[in-house]
Amino acid sequence: MARHTYQSGIIGNCAYIAHVQTDTNISWLCWPAFDSTFVFGNKLDKKHGGEFSILPDGEFTSKQRYIPNTNIIETEISSKEGVYKVTDFAPRFQQYERYFKPLMLVRKVERISGEPRLRMRCYPVTDYGKRPQERHRGSNHVEFSGGADKMRLTTNVPISHFFEAGTYVLHSTKYLILTYGEPLEAPLEETAERFLWQTINYWRTWIKHTSIPSIYQEAVIRSALALKLHQYEDTGAIIAASTSSLPEYPGSGRNWDYRYCWIRDSYYVLASLLRIGQFEEMENYAEYIANISANEKGRFQPLYSINGRKELVEEELSYLSGYRGNKPVRIGNQAYEHIQNDVYGQVLLTLLPLYTDSRFVAEERSHSAGWLEALITKIEQTIDEKDAGIWEFRNFANYHCYTNLFQWSGCKAAARIAKKIGNADLENRAEQLVKRAATHIEDCYDSERKVYTHAVGSSHLDASTLQLIIMRYLDPTSERARNHLAGLEKELRDENGLFYRYLHADDFGKPKSTFLICAFWYVEALACVGRAQDAVKTFENLLQYANHLFLFSEDIDANNGDQWGNFPQAYSHVGLINAVNRIASVLGTPRFLI
Repeated sequence: MARHTYQSGIIGNCAYIAHVQTDTNISWLCWPAFDSTFVFGNKLDKKHGGEFSILPDGEFTSKQRYIPNTNIIETEISSKEGVYKVTDFAPRFQQYERYFKPLMLVRKVERISGEPRLRMRCYPVTDYGKRPQERHRGSNHVEFSGGADKMRLTTNVPISHFFEAGTYVLHSTKYLILTYGEPLEAPLEETAERFLWQTINYWRTWIKHTSIPSIYQEAVIRSALALKLHQYEDTGAIIAASTSSLPEYPGSGRNWDYRYCWIRDSYYVLASLLRIGQFEEMENYAEYIANISANEKGRFQPLYSINGRKELVEEELSYLSGYRGNKPVRIGNQAYEHIQNDVYGQVLLTLLPLYTDSRFVAEERSHSAGWLEALITKIEQTIDEKDAGIWEFRNFANYHCYTNLFQWSGCKAAARIAKKIGNADLENRAEQLVKRAATHIEDCYDSERKVYTHAVGSSHLDASTLQLIIMRYLDPTSERARNHLAGLEKELRDENGLFYRYLHADDFGKPKSTFLICAFWYVEALACVGRAQDAVKTFENLLQYANHLFLFSEDIDANNGDQWGNFPQAYSHVGLINAVNRIASVLGTPRFLI
């Protein structure tokens, strides 16, 4: 029986992300921003989700690939009448000394052989599928209205095809350009081809400027390209995933909206991009955090909207059937109300390279002492608090080991920044907090089992404590690190190297799926403690859980290898990049093939 994987890839341009199915349908597209209503949401509801497909009548087979080193997808469809290819992309390239990234989806349809007979359907919806958009016939376009702004499909396909039943025989290359707000006012074919080659060149140049090890390069390149798309360049925010409500496993009720900027997730994404030599994203994110800091007088929330909006009220859309019938479909995320005190440490770690890497000029940041003092004060005020932790428990709080670890590491970063800017008082305050955080971490140590539990006074183990080794709170060469790793392996590891976050009951019962980033953390921890061959073997086994385009979901069912959870998940691709870099470091792998 075939394993369940998400049969789609993503295209985007740092202004939007669209999901392209292997059947050519655009199954997910939110316009005008990542967290706007979907205009195509077939992924969550076949009836209310609209459709944008280019399909033959009857049976067909398909193949899908990315044009190498780009975020451009080619889907080849074969039917008894003939074969054709659909190329999908979001234009992105430099123009007039800035990035051109319009709300524009370009589809190029090419005949390969035979006489393919197609049905081209474009039925956008609005208000999360509550109603279809109205269609209006133009001379060479279809205009859609009823949403927040007008959309237009400009094409050299006969317009009547979109209003009358029947198929269209493909003899020559056709183009379909869907735009939001602004119509295309330029030659169709020449513009589509020029945008295609400029976009190919942009992505390939971006990859050429990426510094990656000489091992597992294809996997790292695909992960890097996927992560890049998750930054909303207009504000610098980085989203956890482009989708909402894809379940962690069937019937779980764990269906969440991930189209927001978690401070924690952003730290991980930026850290992985920095490891491969991409810096622009961090500077953009620094602007986003600066704006939040200026407007946030109280404690930081775990997440904000891509524009920095605080209230992300969670609601259920009961009229939508959900992915494969899995309800509820949620928009908004109640986690914005949580207390998660690791976030201050992650902000400090994210911004640390701006002060310690000589490629950045620290003197350019004129308000360094002010925001550093504010963050240190927030840690002083919260270091002895219980919180919801990394896994966002909704109905109970603990003194979480993971939270204290990031307070420990964040304050070490704060001390380095304070020293760099010559502020001895802030340096001393940060160093005192490092000691307090370490005391809390040690309160999680179970001396009998020789492991660190997930929280003070708890007997439960948690894969997030793998970070104790990775972040060198524990000396990786020490017996304590090896014992802790062995304890986590024994309880949370699946025979194939997959890892559960934890196995105790939470607000929704006991988790039934494994969490991919935990498995990649495990690979890192293995490499850190000197078990390099185990790390390589585990990593290579994890690669099988990607879909046909080498994209990873959030969760994996250990029983059958099925992909579940929001997709593609930024966390998982972060984990892959970091794992490869850790393995390469341990093995002494060169960064360039000579």
